[in-house]
Amino acid sequence: MLESAGARVRPVRRVAELAEVDGLVLPGGESTTMSRLLETFELLDPLRERIEAGMPAFGSCAGMILLARQVLDGRPDQRQLDGLDVVVRRNAFGRQVDSFEEDLDFAGLEGGPLPAVFIRAPWVEKAGDGVEILARVPDATAAPDAAARIVAVRQGPVLATAFHPELTGDERVHRLFVGMVRDA
Repeated sequence: MLESAGARVRPVRRVAELAEVDGLVLPGGESTTMSRLLETFELLDPLRERIEAGMPAFGSCAGMILLARQVLDGRPDQRQLDGLDVVVRRNAFGRQVDSFEEDLDFAGLEGGPLPAVFIRAPWVEKAGDGVEILARVPDATAAPDAAARIVAVRQGPVLATAFHPELTGDERVHRLFVGMVRDA
């Protein structure tokens, strides 16, 4: 998706590789495992410093959890990158069996509703004053308890979605992020 949006991509597993990129995507997955790996590979503090210095970052699902200031329902040893002034609830939509798809109105994206796939996704419980809310779950949704929950945010060069935009074939979120990297 990033290549289709015009980016050159490469994996980042070491500090030296982090120094060679202009932006970073933190994908979906298991946030507690990703947190441990960031510590094991000594990437946590360098990544936190790059984000604080203005490097664009995009987190989807588990990536949103990692970018948050605070996580509810996380593990006590889970570490955050503090890239967004948000409080997120881990696995807020329930278990794997509770996964669903929903069309979202996404601020700043043209082309109509954005298809979104939610898999054991977080949601934003609280957003700070400097956080732009880009999308909420609609009231008439497959997950009624989630109505009006915040599921996409941006704070300066940091973007996060509770859903997996890479699973739909719709490149608009990735194009937005690639544009943010170019602008930086």
